[in-house]
Amino acid sequence: MKREEEEEEEIIQESSLRHLLEKKTLKWIFVGGKGGVGKTTCSCCLAVQLSKVRKNVLLISTDPAHNLSDAFNQQFTKNPTQVNGFDNLFAMEIDPKVVDTEEFLSEGMEGLEGSNPQIPGFLKNITQSIPGIDEAMSFAEMMK
Repeated sequence: MKREEEEEEEIIQESSLRHLLEKKTLKWIFVGGKGGVGKTTCSCCLAVQLSKVRKNVLLISTDPAHNLSDAFNQQFTKNPTQVNGFDNLFAMEIDPKVVDTEEFLSEGMEGLEGSNPQIPGFLKNITQSIPGIDEAMSFAEMMK
């Protein structure tokens, strides 16, 4: 029984703020959830804490409401902008609706010439109905 308690305690420690700050191999942190649960607040607080222990931190929001600008009382765009009062914290706000779904999917369809011609239309319809797909496509576009 003691070993189970130790394992449970180890799991709890791994999901702590301290663990996130100390984990040097961690490159990406995604904060998600339903509307109104505090994603922007948590993201901003986490970014500020990370900026104290990392060389550079980039905070990216795909929320069309552009709440990062409100949180830091500063205007952000789709380009990384240094946050006032910080040397190494940058923020950007990406509008997920601006990503061209059709262009993105057509690039992903390369090499499938000769396949069923209905596949691209089907993929477009299905991907537009998946929750979070706008954010995922924005992330994929950013990684290009």
